[in-house]
Amino acid sequence: MDAAYISAMFGLGGATIGALASFMTTWMTHRSQFQDKIREAERARRIELFNEFITEAVRLYGDALSHERDDVGDLVLLYALLAKMQLTASQATVDAAEAVIDRVIDTYLGPNQNLHEIRELARDGKLNFLTEFGTACRADLQASLNEIR
Repeated sequence: MDAAYISAMFGLGGATIGALASFMTTWMTHRSQFQDKIREAERARRIELFNEFITEAVRLYGDALSHERDDVGDLVLLYALLAKMQLTASQATVDAAEAVIDRVIDTYLGPNQNLHEIRELARDGKLNFLTEFGTACRADLQASLNEIR
């Protein structure tokens, strides 16, 4: 009878260990999937933030080419987007965003441009003020994608 009890105990022990192993595997898989979803949502928020910054910077830069301003009210949203970037983006991205803001401000402080002058700037490639920012964003997003994998 003792052998039957021992066999039963080993059987129950094996079943328990198997159940625990299955539970732990399932729990770890779900936890990993949940963390991946959080990272992907954060990456999507960054993409949206970068897009908003680009849209606002382009709008203000276009305005700055043909208008001089002493009012900083239009720059508030750009600085708010920069502050949000400082929470999640890499330092290289933040630095590139600050350079974009400086370029917008310098353009506001400069003389107004007429359409012919703007066309010449475009031909000379001088309107590409977002290149460095785009490169930094791409590197930032690639790094976040590598975290997901």
